[in-house]
This record gives sequence, C-alpha cells and structure tokens, in this order.
Amino acid sequence: MARPRPLLALLCACVAALASAGAPNVAAGRKMVGVYELNKGGFSIKVTNWGATVTSVVLPDSKGNYADVVLGYDTIAGYVNDSTYFGALVGRVANRIANARFVLDGKVYHLFKNDGNNTLHGGHRGFSQVIWTVKEFVGGGDSPYITLYYHSFDGEQGFPGDLDVYVTYELASPYVLRVRMNATALDKATPVNLAQHTYWNLGGQGSGDILHDTVQLFASRYTPVDSGLIPTGVVAPVAGTPYDFLAPTPVGARIRQVSGGPGVYGYDMNYAVDGEPEALRKVAVVRDDASGRALELWANQPGVQFYTANLLPNITGKGGAVYHQYGALCLETQGFPDAVNHPNFPSQIVRPGQVYKHDMVFKFSF
Repeated sequence: MARPRPLLALLCACVAALASAGAPNVAAGRKMVGVYELNKGGFSIKVTNWGATVTSVVLPDSKGNYADVVLGYDTIAGYVNDSTYFGALVGRVANRIANARFVLDGKVYHLFKNDGNNTLHGGHRGFSQVIWTVKEFVGGGDSPYITLYYHSFDGEQGFPGDLDVYVTYELASPYVLRVRMNATALDKATPVNLAQHTYWNLGGQGSGDILHDTVQLFASRYTPVDSGLIPTGVVAPVAGTPYDFLAPTPVGARIRQVSGGPGVYGYDMNYAVDGEPEALRKVAVVRDDASGRALELWANQPGVQFYTANLLPNITGKGGAVYHQYGALCLETQGFPDAVNHPNFPSQIVRPGQVYKHDMVFKFSF
C-alpha cells in the first residue's frame, strides 16, 4: 500500500549519523533525525528515531563471518518513503482494525483507512512515520541502550486520548537484544497495541529467501482470518492445519497451503502464545542451517504475528540488495488483531493512569 512522504526535505537536510560507540548520553528533547549505534563486542545494532526503527543488526555466523541480518535501507529517506514497515515500531494499534472503527464506552471512533476499508498499523501516519525524541543514549559499555519517546495527541489518526510512549533498545549479555515498550494513557481510555516490525533473514539481508529456515512457534492456537486478513473471532487449534509450527518446521514446507491475502501464498497470521498471560515466555525459535545462526524470542504479549514477507515487491535495500518475496520473516509480538471489535479477545484498552507494558527478548546464537 502507498505510504505518505512527510518531512522528506527536512530529513534530507538534518539527518545525522551518530554512530560512535560509547558516546555520551544525548540530552532530552533532541528532535533531529539521526542513526544511533549500540555496540557490544561483536554484536551491534543501529536505530533511528524516525519511527523508532531498527535499521541493522550485525552478528557473526558459525564461521565467524559477520552479516547484517535485518532488511532495510541505506538512508533515512528510504524509511520515510517505505511501505513495508522495515524495522519500525508500529502503533498506536498494530495490525488491522476492521472497517477503521470501534466502539469504546458507548462512543464510536472512526480511524484513518490505509488498508482498503481497514486501518493497518495505526493509520497512514502511525508511530512508524513520526520523529521520536531521544531521551537517553549510551552507545557502548556493559549495557548499551537507547530510549526513545513519543507523545501521541488526542485524536491522532482518530484514536482517543493523549498517550506517552517509550521504547528502549538494549544490548545485554552475550548476543541478547532487549526491547521494552510502555505507554501511559493520560486522560481518556484508548486501545494500545505496539509491535516491533523487524524483517529477519539470519543468512544475511539480501542473501535469498527464508523458506529453508526452520521455525518453531510455542502456540497451539491461532486466530483464523477472512479474505481481508481480519480475524473471524474464533481462536482455533493449529493441530492438523498448515499453521502448526509446534515442532521445528521449514518455513516452506506447507507455505503453498496458506493464503497471505488475495492471490498470495504465505503466512500472515496471529498465533495465541501458550503460557501464563503477561508472563515473559518463549514465543519462537528460528534457525538458519547455512549460517548456523539462530534466534530465540521471548515476550509477554498474548499473540505473535508470523509474516513471511509475502508482499515484498522486489525492493532495493541496503548495499543495492534486492529483496524479493519471502526474503525475510517477521515475528511481531502483540495483542490479538482487531481486538477492539472482538470482546472475547484479550483487551487492549488502557485507561487513564494505566500503563501498557510490552517486553521482548531476542537471544541470538551461532
């Protein structure tokens, strides 16, 4: 789907590459768009405050060869013009809201339509398409981290109430990336469902498709969707379906049996994660045998969207690499899609003074 191009001239003029490990804390209030590197030994990531976006994750493989394992662009301008949500933090409500409307406390709210008749990832100018404020940045040391802040105003994209949103990306003991998101509703009840939308290719960005990667999802149920990828409201068992990844399974083993939208094969499905609600628990394991790299994901959300880049339209990315269909996979921990219109789904409503908390832990090995 087409995306807007706000602030492009401004960004081209003011982008700053702030990439030195061990740089001092950045003063609160900085609104210039920059790229910030966190570095811990042989492990580094880069983040931009445009959309609180992860632009690179560099790791060794089993032979000691380094590669960037996330898809993206060489310049900030690429992210401004992006329609894929590469690496972005999406919200106020990630995923789809049917008919771009919901009812809360007896009032009907109408949202911006940017996915046919529906709202996707917060609307045409959601959290992935705004400048976040850098509150703290420590590029090196034992626990390099960056904390970003965004104030979402009452009525933004149609959502009610003022909302203060924070995300922290932190490198922890060896090859662990922690992501902590929280949001406080200030004056009105509002739905909140943030998601981190990085596209992973453990063989290295631009290295080919992920169909031979093995995936294990710790989810025995999923939320079936209609032809518009809107949940039907049913929470069904994965057993006996092509959506069953309870045992490690190659991504491509059954991919031709599932629809990723009209005329497209592939996974684009929310899974109900097993385990105690709100507890940090194992969500998924991905392995790339060719490189020896593996990713283990833990999170505290009820769902995870498994997406196999079915709609990746031959985009030119970093270093001139061309990203084709199935060139990466996404694991977006989240609340259930369209929960505002399904009372049987876990609620995403945050009331004034309450704090939404979303924690993710990526553990890499090779």
